[in-house]
Parts: sequence; structure tokens; C-alpha cells
Amino acid sequence: MIYFGTSGFSYKDWVGPYYPEGTPRQEWLEFYARDFNVTELNFSYYRVPSASTLERLVAKTPKDFVFTLKAHQDMTHNREGNENVFTQFVDSLEPLIESGKFGCVLAQFPWSFRPDEEGVDYLRFLRQHLGDLPVVIEFRNRDWIRDETFDFLRENDLCFCCVDQPRFKSLIPPIAVATSPIAYVRFHGRNAKKWWQHDEAWERYDYTYSDEELEEWVPKVRKLDEQADKTFVFANNHWQGQAVQTARQLQMLLTGFEPRR
Repeated sequence: MIYFGTSGFSYKDWVGPYYPEGTPRQEWLEFYARDFNVTELNFSYYRVPSASTLERLVAKTPKDFVFTLKAHQDMTHNREGNENVFTQFVDSLEPLIESGKFGCVLAQFPWSFRPDEEGVDYLRFLRQHLGDLPVVIEFRNRDWIRDETFDFLRENDLCFCCVDQPRFKSLIPPIAVATSPIAYVRFHGRNAKKWWQHDEAWERYDYTYSDEELEEWVPKVRKLDEQADKTFVFANNHWQGQAVQTARQLQMLLTGFEPRR
């Protein structure tokens, strides 16, 4: 089964391009859930979510809606003395797990996280402290792209995050590899000009995909879905709602289903 959605849904700049003018912020998720069956929560990178916050999100979505959550930055970037953060993070997921709306945890590592002994040991630590939860690993450094990495991920039931992004030699290339019962693809956009040099973080993700660019991924995603039990496809080119259009394009290309406009 393929789930289509966007990386986050709570953006002020989506009012107008996506959310109708005047739509209260507390109604954004309910509006979004009429179009998509999954969203990726990114605020959890900055603060560990409370169970009560996730409970409220559960209440605003249909029964078959699913959430994935980005791991807190202390779990991926500030990797020392962080055992308590893992405990808090896992405990907060209870409302999602109990409601059947939990998809997985996305652990997005920085470019500086390298495939040396320390890096591999930390992945073991992360797997251990997240228990049997489904976990997706997003690497930024291209040096991780080797057979040993994929073998390690399979042995430890960790999902490799496939990405579409600018084609810099140092970044992860647009490959599709399944290493667990979950497959995961993120479309960051291809704004090479602003990827490294930008004044605001959103500039990196200011990009509109063409159908031709997304069609490159159609056979890849279909192959992933054949190998996985669940496939998550997220558009992260979020500036001014471009991610909504990308997710709709992907859904149309892969399923033939034309979402409402």
C-alpha cells in the first residue's frame, strides 16, 4: 500500500495557495486529511511531542490516517547523553500506537554523520533505544551508499530513506532501495542554486516539480511497493504549498487517482 502526503501540514504560507483564506489554524489538519492519508510531523525534531498533543492530532483525523514523526535533534544531531530523550520520545507515541495511526520514526542525520565505526555503533544504539518501533534512516552523506550499509540496515530492521534532491556528488543519489517492511521516499526538490546558499531555510525547498521529473520515480516507487508492506511517499518542497501539488502529481502518476482540487 502506498501512502501519499507532505512533510508537515502547518505552514502559514499555505493559506491562499492551499488552505482557503480565513481557515482557522486548528482546522488545517482536518482540511488536509480530506486530501491525504498521511503526514510527516517535523515539529518533533525541535521538541519532543507531548502525548496530549498527539492525542489531539489523532482526534482530528479519519480512522485510516497515519502519522510519521521525525526523531528529535538530540537523537540524530546531538548524540551524547541522550538516553532520556529516547525514553520521552517513545513514551509520547502511545496515543498514535493505541489508535493504530503510527507509521514510523524518521531519523534524519546530518551530512557530518559518516559511515565509520562510531557512526555504525550509533545506529545500533538508536535501534536498541527505539525498541521494535519501525525506524527510517535518512543519510545525507553519500559515503553511506554501499552494500555494507544496506546489509546492516536489513540485519537491524532499519528502513533506508530514498530521496530526490539536487544532484550534488556529495549527497545521496536518487536510488530506490528497500531494506525493511517499510519503504520511504522524500522529495526535497531540486533547487541546487539555493541548497547550500540561502538566507532563509525555506528557500532550499522552493521548487516546483514537473511531471517528467516525477515520472522518473514511478517505476522505482512501484518496485519499492512490491518489496515492502507499506510505502510512504512525502513531498518536502513545502514553500507556499508546492508540496501539495507534488504529492497530488505523484498520486496521479502512480495510481491514476485524480485528487480534488
